[in-house]
Parts: sequence; structure tokens; C-alpha cells
Amino acid sequence: MTRRLILASASPQRAKLLDQLGVAHTAIAADIDETPQPGESAEALAERLARGKAQALAERYGEDAVLGSDTVVALGDRLYGKPADAADAEWMLASLAGTTHRVVSGVALCVGGRCVSRISTSTVTMRETTAAERAAYIASGEPMGKAGGYAIQGRGAIFIARLDGSYSSVMGLPLFETAALLDEAGFDLLGAMA
Repeated sequence: MTRRLILASASPQRAKLLDQLGVAHTAIAADIDETPQPGESAEALAERLARGKAQALAERYGEDAVLGSDTVVALGDRLYGKPADAADAEWMLASLAGTTHRVVSGVALCVGGRCVSRISTSTVTMRETTAAERAAYIASGEPMGKAGGYAIQGRGAIFIARLDGSYSSVMGLPLFETAALLDEAGFDLLGAMA
């Protein structure tokens, strides 16, 4: 496979995860509106945003394969994106504390005018947290830019009591689903290991 892969993301976590698959790629941010539509489920939103990111760059880089991904945290019907500011991060972390919530990641691959997507859903149980713990965590800056206001791969891990599902998906790029899409598109993942 000589086709170039573009990761439609500025996320260093997604780039590191894609590196794990051994696939050379170029990361380019895709700027799309991430506002949920009325009544939209976490699954529908994550898939729509993943497709939107991939399609936005596929229009500009038609010769290349473009991979988009997005992650949404959901507690019941309430959707959590990235916190707008410290107060929003505090609200998210306080409302998720002591709960078991869903983390949904969508991944989409656009190649040659065709776009295919997959969804990965995990459940995360967060322990109860104190206001002081949340304030210290928010002061670290880590919650900003993270769905639900926490990073399981960072300091936020101290709040996570249980994960059922995919660790890479909660980080932002479900590797099992990503590998399946890349394999279907002709990327030689096992050959990259040689």
C-alpha cells in the first residue's frame, strides 16, 4: 500500500495510538462544528463527528486515506464534550464522580470517495472525588480538551475505579476498530511489524 494516511486530528494521544499500529501517517487538524444535534445519541454524535472530520480533509486530500475519530462521554442521555473552561470542567468532573458512564468513540476512514465508520462503546466507573481533588486536577490543565474533562491515560487515571471495554477507545482512538478499517482499505498492518 503506497497510499498516504492522514489522521484528521491534532490530538497527540490519537497520533501515539496510531503509531502503535505501525502505520506511517501525517496528522492534520480538521476544524468542524462539534455541536450535538437535538436528541442526538452519544453513538450517533461520535460517528457523525468522526465522519465529518475525515470527510472534511478527504475533500482536500482526495488521493490519500483520511482517518477521523471523535470521543463522547455520556451519562444517561447527557452528553459531555470538551470543557469550555475550568468551571465547566469542575461541573463535568463533579457530575461524573461516583458514576458509571459510557465513553463512545467513533472512527471513520475515507478512501477514494468512500467513507466507512465504526463505533466502540466502553463503560467507565469513576470513584467519588472531593472538590479539592477536582480543583487540583483542573489546575494541572489536563482536563482541557478532553471529553468529559478527564484523561484516563494521564493523572485522571487516579479517579477511574473500573473500565469495561477498550482502553484505547477511552483515550480517543479505538485501535481494534481502526485496525479493521485500515485492513479493509488494504493497509498491511502485519507487514508493518516485520
